Amino acid sequence: MTQLVIRALSEHDTGLFTTLDAPSAALVGRGAFGHAYAPVHEGGEYRPDWTWVALRDGKVVARAAWWGGPGDETPKALDWFDFADGEEEAAARLLRTAPLASEYCLIAPPGWRGLPGVRAAVEARLAAAEAAGMRVLVERFRYEWTTACPLPERTGRLVYRPEPDDAVVRDVLGRTMHGTLDAHDLRNVTEHGLEAAVDDSMEFLHWLPSPRAWWKLAHTPEGELVGIHVPAHNPAGPCIGYLGVVPEQRGHGYSYDLLVECTHDLVAEGATRIAAATDQGNFPMAANFAKAGYPVHQERIDLLPAREA
Repeated sequence: MTQLVIRALSEHDTGLFTTLDAPSAALVGRGAFGHAYAPVHEGGEYRPDWTWVALRDGKVVARAAWWGGPGDETPKALDWFDFADGEEEAAARLLRTAPLASEYCLIAPPGWRGLPGVRAAVEARLAAAEAAGMRVLVERFRYEWTTACPLPERTGRLVYRPEPDDAVVRDVLGRTMHGTLDAHDLRNVTEHGLEAAVDDSMEFLHWLPSPRAWWKLAHTPEGELVGIHVPAHNPAGPCIGYLGVVPEQRGHGYSYDLLVECTHDLVAEGATRIAAATDQGNFPMAANFAKAGYPVHQERIDLLPAREA
């Protein structure tokens, strides 16, 4: 077989990215949900030096594009990963060669395991990513509430107040992580310790481009702390940034209250579409999203980069 050439793109040849002949790219990943690859110099989100291709005889047989916000020095996620039929090894070599590392967020339609063509496309990408040293961390549901969905009624059980003191917020976040069902938080706590996990969450919340004043703590009418909710915007639009209940208040269904309040806050700020996600194994939170009228828009598989797998 002809020797493989693996390299990053430049501003002058980003058009190569769309020349890949891979029908499965329309079944899974961002291409399956109407997203298009566009480089930053053309008004898009992707940097040419964070976009890599594998070429055989000058033809693209595999591609990968990492994403990060405008001020990020390293990528936040591997968004695109596709390859031609029979080029699984080339795809794995591409990931091993590119000097970039981040989680791979593989998105697929709801119920993808029951769709033979989609399942084959998902499993081929998982096999190639794992051959490159990545490993699956968790499968998640991604939700999308729109104004076509009913707006859930507030329960009226809690009182919400902004909290401007980061030290107070840090303490609350740390308390909510005890006994967490979130795989990312659990991994951070287990491998790096609670303080490092809180640091990671605080960094993420400050990274979000929405106002800091939107962060709120929830209390009972008697003044007992219940938890925190963060309505937010990520670079793509309105989202549920964070929800957490402290351990001593669990078992009362307060996560639902926080979700509903977060939804109302975003709608009050003009949101007509709200993204959210939870681990598929977090059955209580998944039930809350269903109860609040959030339909599952995508399923997502998060894989750790080889350096962290």
